[in-house]
Order: sequence, then structure tokens, then C-alpha cells
Amino acid sequence: MIDFLKQPWPWYFSGTMIVFIMLILLFFGKSFGFSSNLRTMCSMAGAGKKVKFFDFRWKDQIWNLMFLLGSILGGFIATNYLSNPEPLKLSAATVADLKNLDIDFDGGLNPGSLFSLEAMKDLKTLSILLIGGLLVGFGSRYSGGCTSGHAISGLSNLQLPSLIAVVGFFLGGLIMAFLIMPLIF
Repeated sequence: MIDFLKQPWPWYFSGTMIVFIMLILLFFGKSFGFSSNLRTMCSMAGAGKKVKFFDFRWKDQIWNLMFLLGSILGGFIATNYLSNPEPLKLSAATVADLKNLDIDFDGGLNPGSLFSLEAMKDLKTLSILLIGGLLVGFGSRYSGGCTSGHAISGLSNLQLPSLIAVVGFFLGGLIMAFLIMPLIF
């Protein structure tokens, strides 16, 4: 059974599971999104007493917090007990593109030159991660949701604002990948 779980699964399995989850959420009148959990946690901590945005019935969102915790736990189990210890296989062109940006591909999911404790000692790397985190947080709040909420839940509900947000996410990603990243790195 463990060997079955460790093998690479086809892309359509994930797609089918996402559809299944979305049908369940639609049936119960819920909408999916990870960034809404931050609002729920702030409300649980009492932020609603000071800021109106956090003043809502957070107990109605316990299901979404459980989904978040399950995702974290599932990721931990998959990484530590079910992952294949072999290095990732990237195309030679991708490895060359990373090399052109001075990012060494070490076979891991996240490049150690950017996402290790050693990398945090470099002011440039730390600045990039902090500014990127602030921009992602601002963007998800400004657009009323994160990429998963808009792309999965919003599009499945045929919401025009989600379509506009997803187009913006892709355009921003293309601009970042082809114009801004080469300047930063």
C-alpha cells in the first residue's frame, strides 16, 4: 500500500478530487479559500473588538480551519513519510534558466539558495522574501481572496470578479517571471 501511495499520481486524480470537494462545498453553500482563515484566526483572537472587518461569527468558519489544518498535516505526512527520496527531475531548459538567475537547482522542491536558514543571512534574499510576502498578503486582501479561492471556488461559482482576479494573477506571474525576476536576480 505504501508503494502505491509513494508513486507519482496522474494529474487528473487531483483535478477529480478538486471537483469532488467543490461539489460538496456547493451543496452545503460554502466557498473555499485559504486566505479567509487568517481573518477567522484574527477574529478568534479578539480582533473584532477593535476592527469591524474581524467582527463576525468565526465559529461558522471552523470547517475551513479544519481544511487548513488537514492540508498542513497532509503535507507533513506526504513530505516525511510518503515522498520519494529521489531528487526532482526538471527539464534541462528550466535548470539552465534557474542557473541564469544564479539560483542553483539542488533537486529539492524549494531551492536551498532561497529557502534555507543559511539563505536568510543574505539581506537581498531576506528582503525579496519579506517584500514578496507583504505583496501577496496585500494582494489577497485587496482582491478579496487568494489564488485558490478565486481560481477554484470563485470560477466554479461563475463569479466575474474571480475571473478578473485570475487573469490578473496570470498576467502578474508572467510579468514577474519574464521582466522583474531577471532584474532582481
